[in-house]
Amino acid sequence: MPRSARSPHGDPCALPDDAAHNARQRRVIQRGRNTCRTAEDSLPNTTWFTCLACFLRTQAQQVLFNTCRCKLIFQRLMEKTGVLVLCAFGFWMFSMHLPSKMEVWQDDSINSPLQSLRMYQEKVRHHTGEIQDLRGSMNQLLARLQEMEAMSDEQKMTQKILKMIQGDYIEKPDFALKSIGASIDFEHTSATYNHDKARSYWNWIRLWNYAQPPDVILEPNVTPGNCWAFVGDRGQVTIRLAQKVYLSNLTLQHIPKTISLSGSLDTAPKDFVIYGMESSPREEVFLGAFQFQPENTIQMFPLQNQPPRAFGSVKVKISSNWGNPRFTCLYRVRVHGSVTPPRTQPSPLPAPRPERE
Repeated sequence: MPRSARSPHGDPCALPDDAAHNARQRRVIQRGRNTCRTAEDSLPNTTWFTCLACFLRTQAQQVLFNTCRCKLIFQRLMEKTGVLVLCAFGFWMFSMHLPSKMEVWQDDSINSPLQSLRMYQEKVRHHTGEIQDLRGSMNQLLARLQEMEAMSDEQKMTQKILKMIQGDYIEKPDFALKSIGASIDFEHTSATYNHDKARSYWNWIRLWNYAQPPDVILEPNVTPGNCWAFVGDRGQVTIRLAQKVYLSNLTLQHIPKTISLSGSLDTAPKDFVIYGMESSPREEVFLGAFQFQPENTIQMFPLQNQPPRAFGSVKVKISSNWGNPRFTCLYRVRVHGSVTPPRTQPSPLPAPRPERE
C-alpha cells in the first residue's frame, strides 16, 4: 500500500519518529530474511534446471556427433558405391567390346594352333567311332567262327548250299543273255498282256504303254514288276540264242513271296514244255516237260532229251500257272549248255581172261 502524506500538524494517530525508524528497520530485516528464504527455496529449482540443461546439451552434442558420423559413413559409402558403379560400367563396356577387340587382336599365330587342335579332336572322334565299329565287327566274326566250329561237316555243307541257292550262285554259262546277243523271236511268241494301269493317257489319248516287252526275261534284273506277262495261263516264248549250243539245262527264276506286292505267287508258271528249234527248216525237238515250284525262286531243270546236236533257238511253252486267270508272269529264263559237243563216256574195257596152260 502507498504511504499517505503526513500532515504538518501531525496526526493524533501517527507514531513518533523513533518508532517509525524502528519499524522501518524491522521491515528491512524482514525483507532480507524473506529474500534469504526465497533464495533458499529457489536453490533446488536452480539445480534441477542446471541438470536438465546439461543433459540436453549432452544429448544435443551426441546427436550432433552421431549426425556427423553418419554423414561421414554415408559419404564414404557413396564414394565406394560410386567406385563400384564405375567398375561395373567399365567391366560391361569391356565385355561388350572385347569380342570385336579379340577378333582384331587374333592373328595366324593363334588361329593355326587352335584349328590344328580342333582337327586333331575331330580325327580322334572319327577314329574312336571306327575303332568301336571294328570291335563290334570283330565280336560278330568271333561269334560266327565259334558257331562254325561247333557245327559238323554236314551242317557246314548244308549252310553253304543254302547260301549258294539264295545268292543265285549258278556256275553255268547263260546263252540266253541279252547282253551277249540273245533276242526274242516275236513271230513265235505270245502277245504281251496290256493292263489299263500300265498305260499312260493325256486327255483320253493313249501316249505309251508301261508293260514290259518279252526280252525283259533275258536280263538279270529280277525285281517285282520287272517281268513279261502274257494273257491267261497258256503262252509261249521263243528265244534266239547267242550262238548254236548243245543244250543241257534250263533255269527259271521268279520273285519270292516275301517281296511280292500281292502277297501271292499265283502268276508264276506251273507246267511247261521245252523245245529245241532249228532256224531252217523250222523244226521243233522235244527236250522235256517240267513243273515249276514257286516256293523255290530259282530252279534248274536238266533236259530229259539231249540229242547230240546244237540248237540256235529254244521255245518254252507254258500250259498252266498257279491260279491267276488273267495273266502269267515270266521273270527270267536261262539256257545252259556248251559250244562243243559233250564228251561221251568210254565204255569200260573187259577184264583180261586168265591164260590157260
